[in-house]
Amino acid sequence: MAGEATRRLGRGGGTALPGLVARTLAPGLVESLAAQPGQGVVTVTGTNGKTTTTHLVAAIATAAGMTPLTNRTGSNLERGLVTTLVDAAGADGRIADAARTLGLFEVDEAALPALFPRLRPRVAVFLNLFRDQLDRYGEIDSVAAGWARMLDAGAGTPTLVLNADDPSVAALADHARGPVVLFGVEDRSVALTLAEHATDARFCACGARVKHEAVTMGHVGWWRCDACGRARQAPQVFARRVTLSAESSEVEVVSGEEQATLVLPAAGLYSVYNALAAVAAGRALGIPLAASVDAIAAAGPAFGRQERFEVGGRAVRIWLAKNPAGLNEIVRALLAAGRPLHVLAFLNDGIQDGQDVSWIYDADLERLTARLERLTCAGARADDLALRFHIAGRTPEATIGETGPALEAALAATPEGGTLDIVATYTAMIEVREVVAARAGERSYWETA
Repeated sequence: MAGEATRRLGRGGGTALPGLVARTLAPGLVESLAAQPGQGVVTVTGTNGKTTTTHLVAAIATAAGMTPLTNRTGSNLERGLVTTLVDAAGADGRIADAARTLGLFEVDEAALPALFPRLRPRVAVFLNLFRDQLDRYGEIDSVAAGWARMLDAGAGTPTLVLNADDPSVAALADHARGPVVLFGVEDRSVALTLAEHATDARFCACGARVKHEAVTMGHVGWWRCDACGRARQAPQVFARRVTLSAESSEVEVVSGEEQATLVLPAAGLYSVYNALAAVAAGRALGIPLAASVDAIAAAGPAFGRQERFEVGGRAVRIWLAKNPAGLNEIVRALLAAGRPLHVLAFLNDGIQDGQDVSWIYDADLERLTARLERLTCAGARADDLALRFHIAGRTPEATIGETGPALEAALAATPEGGTLDIVATYTAMIEVREVVAARAGERSYWETA
């Protein structure tokens, strides 16, 4: 009833309120319902890529004959997980076809320590750690320390799937009570030639400064600590050859003795990392590489993450940007298009976005400005974003706060047959995605998910 009321009132997809009501009525629902999936539970956390990676693992699990029970809309606090579990349970409190069910949950990085012992995952995937919503999370060192204490406290013996290229995530192997599967990129041709400002993990677990031989994004890459001897370990799942283009990525993936070529229908090196994490999770679940690669290639994008629509004879692609590292990767992917760009950029400061928007000054927008044919800034903090672009050397043609008028202006300025790239923070992405979907005759995000 709570979910239906939310949807009918136009206040969202009903992905959180049902969980708030349910956990108030029955505080132990997470423990009782999460214990039912016969294939166990997989958690996916990290700063960037949670929704996409969970989406890809769901595709892999489905292809392997499992039934993934997952919070596809990205509602990743306790309330979202409870909503997902309650939706799946019948009136008797039991999940249908529990034997084939795999609990697969994207979990907020700050919420994970409290939920981890209650979910007791079979596999725990850790993607990366970048600065994000400093007013809520604090620095990445505090998040990493919380994860380490969580693992030390013990909650079974989960297999940890860790990003070998991120020193903060790789250090969690020291706290593992079960197997560890590392994933990473071995192709140095995709390393950055110019260091980014969004370099967050500067110190080793021992306190000394981390050194890099090369980086792929931010602080992620080939790292070492000369003080204690810690260094990037060779991953079991890795990309040996990576070819990036404006619309897709081709990757030679190696997993142990297996290898396969993956044509990923998503741009950007960060998409490659998400796919590698999904393959590594599949390996931890005992799924062969070939099956994982085929499932990923056919999966398509998660909502609002490089989703494509056709509106008025124009292609519209939506990108989610919520922190400096993520925005830098979107800039990198947009530049790969090799064409003049029509961009509608949104900046909001809602609770889910982070109310401190100063992070836009740590994103390297200067790299993008020369390629912009038309720029429209929008959102609750449109003026702040317009100022940031002006400082970067590109004054927007229009600055419009409201979503509908901003979209109409940007579409009108995009030539027929052209592409409009919408780059938006989380709450803005949800809103503009709904407007675009309605214009394109597509379903709402909660129905699609």
